[in-house]
Amino acid sequence: MTSAEDQARLKAIEVALETRWPETAIEPTLERIAALVDILGSPQLSYPTIHIAGTNGKTSTARMIDSLLFNIGMRTGRYTSPHLESFLERISINGLPIDSKDFIFAYNDIALYLDLMDKKFETPISYFEAMTALAFVAFAEFPVDIGVIEAGMGGEWDASNVVEAAVSVITPIGFDHMAYLGNTLTEIARTKSGIIKEGSNVVLAQQQPDVATELMRRVAQVGANVAREGVEFSLTSRNVAVGGQLLTVKGLGGVYEDIFLPLHGKHQGENAATALVAVESFFGGQELDQEAVRTGFAQVASPGRCEVVHRDPTIILDAAHNPHGAKALAQTLENEFTFDEIIGVVGVFADKEVEEILRELEPIVNTLIVTESISPRALPVEDLARIAMKIFEPDRVIIEPRLQKAITSAISAAKSAENNESVGIVITGSVTTVGQSRAIIKGIENE
Repeated sequence: MTSAEDQARLKAIEVALETRWPETAIEPTLERIAALVDILGSPQLSYPTIHIAGTNGKTSTARMIDSLLFNIGMRTGRYTSPHLESFLERISINGLPIDSKDFIFAYNDIALYLDLMDKKFETPISYFEAMTALAFVAFAEFPVDIGVIEAGMGGEWDASNVVEAAVSVITPIGFDHMAYLGNTLTEIARTKSGIIKEGSNVVLAQQQPDVATELMRRVAQVGANVAREGVEFSLTSRNVAVGGQLLTVKGLGGVYEDIFLPLHGKHQGENAATALVAVESFFGGQELDQEAVRTGFAQVASPGRCEVVHRDPTIILDAAHNPHGAKALAQTLENEFTFDEIIGVVGVFADKEVEEILRELEPIVNTLIVTESISPRALPVEDLARIAMKIFEPDRVIIEPRLQKAITSAISAAKSAENNESVGIVITGSVTTVGQSRAIIKGIENE
């Protein structure tokens, strides 16, 4: 239990961090973060790391890698972003969010250095740079045996790219953040490939041909050792099971059968294969203990990723915020759930490919409730409704500006349906929409 004093201190720290340069407004350079970690004594170099970039699946893959390593017997530190409900979620130690006191201690360690860097550079240290440095320091102070580090945006100039990773992982690359990463998949891949270091081990998830070509060009340039999904490793079988799926993975060192993964979707099965091979690569490509692998995957959770959070009616949260993610969500709902009808609650950011996201959802969503999260980046509900009505028939679109009312309306509609057990509710569109929804649903369940 966090004391009232610690809660107040955490709130003050959160406010201080949020007044910094926002993580969504990027100045592409490593200059500030490099200077910051240098003055902190390069904590990110005091333990080996696995570094993960890509467009979709990064957080789920990071969580799987973390769980595997922990069950093998290692002390783990995991850094992911963004968070769903609490900013403490971004920094995890041994699979759990960092303890409040440990976070406060780490922040107090670096606060003066943040101020010093603010004075040294024209652009101050950003929220993301500060959180990244906090994670590096917290992992060094714990200490961890290994850090699992997710890149925030891009790769080459992402603040996390001051690590010297033993293994670099690139999950599927698609269109997102084009204002910073480029307007073609080749440009985006080139930026993300910047995490691949000279002589390192690289694990590449299945990619589109032009992306694969660009990534392999980088691999050749730096002389890295590569493991490619579909070539050096593969997901050889996948069967839907109660509460998840049963997998067989052909890795670098062996074949792993009867792996239960409590997550839904073929994409999560593929993420699991990538995660497994990343851990194999860390240990030199040798076969891992089969029971540790099974236990590690069985314990994986990925909140907000096709997550069932409520029954009667069934409510699923998914943080899909780009067309690739929306397509994976639609395929999972169609292939692994038996709903006769789906009510979608959608709130998106204004800088996303909104029309493409809705086109992916249209075939599987019967009724669409458009809404708006509390984020200042949220697309106004009137604008979202206008786009939605071009894709869905107008009588399938309901406008509800407040997310809480959108959720309660969806629940009422599902319960009043003739066969309410066959009606599912899917809440999606952004991480913020999903995070806010989690809190709302908890409140409804506690009423």
